[in-house]
Amino acid sequence: MATARGAHADGGCEEKGPEGSCPESGPHSATIPRVKLLDTLVDTFLQKLVAAGSYQRFTDCYKRLYQLQPEMTQKIYDKFITQLQTSVQEEISEIKAEGNLEAVLNTLDRIVEEGKDHTELAWRPSGIPEEDVRSAMVPYFLQQREALQRRVHRQEAENRQLAEAVLAGRRRVEELQQQGQAQQQAWQALRREQKELVGVLGEPE
Repeated sequence: MATARGAHADGGCEEKGPEGSCPESGPHSATIPRVKLLDTLVDTFLQKLVAAGSYQRFTDCYKRLYQLQPEMTQKIYDKFITQLQTSVQEEISEIKAEGNLEAVLNTLDRIVEEGKDHTELAWRPSGIPEEDVRSAMVPYFLQQREALQRRVHRQEAENRQLAEAVLAGRRRVEELQQQGQAQQQAWQALRREQKELVGVLGEPE
C-alpha cells in the first residue's frame, strides 16, 4: 500500500501524509476529545463505504433491473444505503455502550492531560531482558519480603503472648494442685488426731 498508516497513543492520526506527519497534527489536535475523534472516524468510514458502493456500481450489478425500472432501482439503492448506514451506526453504538468506550476514552484524555505536568522520563526497556526483569521484579520481591517479615514479627509476638498465657495457666494449675494437696494433708492430719483422741478416751458407750 502506498499510504503509510500508523497508530498513536493520542488516537488522532490514522493516515500519514507524504512527509510522514499526521494531517491533524498541530497545536489544537491534542485537545480534541478521543470520543469526537472516534465519531469522526466512524463518519469517515461510512462516507468511504458509501463511495465504494456507488450507484454506478450498484446498477452495474443489476443492469437488467436498471434497464427495466431505473426509478425503482434508484429507490432500492437509496433504501439499501440508508439501512447500511443505520446498521453500521447502531453496531458502533452497541460496541461503545458494551465497552463503555466513552467513559474509557474520557478517562484516557484526563490521564494524558494530567501527565503533561510530569517532566520525568518514563521507564523504557534497556534492551537487556535480564536487567529489565531484575529492575522490575527486585523492588516487588523486596516489598514482599518486608511484608513477610512484618507478618513473621507479628506472629512471633502472638506466639510469645500465647506461650506466656500457657505458662501462667500451668503455674495456676500447679498452685491449685498444691492447695489441694495441702488441704488433703490437713484433712488427713485431722482424721489422725480424731482417731488418736478416740483411742485415748475410748469408744463412747
